[in-house]
Amino acid sequence: MIYKTKSVLIARKKGSEEDFSRRPCFIGLFDENNPHLSVKGPREVVEFPKIHKVLISGLNVDYLLPGNDIVINNLSEIEVVAHDDQVVVKGKQK
Repeated sequence: MIYKTKSVLIARKKGSEEDFSRRPCFIGLFDENNPHLSVKGPREVVEFPKIHKVLISGLNVDYLLPGNDIVINNLSEIEVVAHDDQVVVKGKQK
């Protein structure tokens, strides 16, 4: 699916103890860059229940060590495709 957005925050949620290798995760869509610096929440959230890996292709990303989150700024759109236990993120960045 293609989403028009300025930035995204990719993060994992707390998983279950029974399957440590697959965790729920989400992609938050924002209308401003550096969403981790704002108290404003995402305008939309895309959730995935059991993901092993998120692949990010062709984009400049920032990895935020305190929260283990990934921020991608300066977007015009992203494409998110889930297949089995993987999510692929591609997009157009300014």
